[in-house]
Amino acid sequence: MIRVGVIGYGYWGPNLVRNFSEAPGCEVAIVADLRDERLAQVRKRYPAVRTTTSVDDVYGADVDAVVIATPVSTHYELASRALRAGKHVWVEKPMTATADEARRLVDEAAAAGRLLHVDHTFVYTGAVRKIHELIHSDGVGEIYYYDSTRVNLGLFQHDVNVIWDLAVHDVSIMDYLLPTQARAVSATGIAHVDGALEDIAYLTFFFDGNLIGHVNVNWLAPVKIRRTLIGGSRRMIVYDDLEPSEKIKVYDKGITVTSDPARVYQMKIGYRSGDMWAPQVDIGEALQLEVRHFAECIAAGRPTDTDGRAGLRMVQALEAATESMRDRGRVIELEQV
Repeated sequence: MIRVGVIGYGYWGPNLVRNFSEAPGCEVAIVADLRDERLAQVRKRYPAVRTTTSVDDVYGADVDAVVIATPVSTHYELASRALRAGKHVWVEKPMTATADEARRLVDEAAAAGRLLHVDHTFVYTGAVRKIHELIHSDGVGEIYYYDSTRVNLGLFQHDVNVIWDLAVHDVSIMDYLLPTQARAVSATGIAHVDGALEDIAYLTFFFDGNLIGHVNVNWLAPVKIRRTLIGGSRRMIVYDDLEPSEKIKVYDKGITVTSDPARVYQMKIGYRSGDMWAPQVDIGEALQLEVRHFAECIAAGRPTDTDGRAGLRMVQALEAATESMRDRGRVIELEQV
């Protein structure tokens, strides 16, 4: 039985408590929040769960793991204290506010011999898991590009720009799906409200070879779009998270290039247009799968699919993209983690 303590019962905390309470082999022992009206909701729905306004009670409780669902500015301190208390850690995304904090947290988890997990929930959706299966079984071939659009009207955030709010989802998906790490990033963006942070951004990621990644995020779009295109040498994938049923469509389309010397003065590119098919994907709740995965990895002593190193790559990418954006798209090299 994996016993957990949860810090933070705001926006995402109720989902975490519910899923850990319902997952086989897991039990929520204690929940901490600074607002007693939130804790009253916990006591009403989970009368057996202890509640407290002090995080010290969580660290001192008989729990195996601490789940942190608080503002990002508090993540490093709370996670570090949990590791020093000998607990495994689940922390919301982004893992920390800076790449330096993320590196230190990864090192502290390794030194403590404890699992550090980051809640990149989209990685655990049935659609993304199916795309990973297609790519890594060579069903797509050599990957040429990853191109995602995540736009809508609002909600404007007061503490983070649109990159840290929206791009974190797409960058974490890209990191999980693609077979190599990005080498560098360039970003452009702008703010349209005086005194506010950037509300539109375009990120370009550079990889070894001819693979390129692109992420478009926007708080000022008239429609909501959640669409990703992945182009490969054998097949191409369209992933639309807003589709109720056929979230993934795989197209047998692409190009063929001939190097026949006899055709040097002729068109060397041919086009292939085959069938389209929509594979069946798991429609279960992603967070439930993630919770079970977390518990299994604790029991097996192995890292999760979105461990501290993945969290570090995300924070590093977001930090570098923000720096690039404020320097008009300067290319910034990324540390290989």
